[in-house]
Amino acid sequence: MLAAVAAAPPKRFSGGGYWEAMHGAMTGWFEVRVDGPPNRTHYRLFCLLDYDAEGTDMPLLVIVDGRSKKFRTTLSDEDYADVRALGKEYRSRNPRSIA
Repeated sequence: MLAAVAAAPPKRFSGGGYWEAMHGAMTGWFEVRVDGPPNRTHYRLFCLLDYDAEGTDMPLLVIVDGRSKKFRTTLSDEDYADVRALGKEYRSRNPRSIA
């Protein structure tokens, strides 16, 4: 599916400090980071750029999952594995499941 994954977000998505390319086991994924001020909760959206979706003229910015975590904590390896599994399931069909 993702024959050509960008190393950085397209220019229309870059800037503002919210969009981060992920590394390691999550290479090819992007994370949108937003922090909530009241109790310092961190909100994360895990995204893929889909260049191979049938029936589309342009790449899709796909939000695969969202997670939150408390200030100064990390998501578990299991959380990341769950996100990757959702991405694998999304890529398993073409045409894609798009809501």
